[in-house]
Amino acid sequence: MADDVESYIELVPVDRIERFKALHDLILELYPHVKVDMSYKMPTYQVDSGWVALANQKNYISLYTCGYHHIKEFKASHAGIKTGKGCINFKDSDDIPTDDVRKVIIHAIENPKQK
Repeated sequence: MADDVESYIELVPVDRIERFKALHDLILELYPHVKVDMSYKMPTYQVDSGWVALANQKNYISLYTCGYHHIKEFKASHAGIKTGKGCINFKDSDDIPTDDVRKVIIHAIENPKQK
């Protein structure tokens, strides 16, 4: 993993680092040989043309994908968790539904084009 990725993770606030690292570790568990770099100014995890990224925001952690189609099912199942066009924003008070996040990551990495 690149030094700049490690530096980014080290700057995540102490009250959020455990949750951020859990998402980071989940991606690495699913894809041990993933390329991790700082594309888009945040840790980005890429396998071939599929990717996801994590960002520490002011009030939440974001999991970015390359399209709405990757989070559509998640959004329908978790209406209380804020989402964007292709991202999920986990507020500090949100529980992170790991099994459903796992599905989002797999879908984004393995199906980068809309399916």
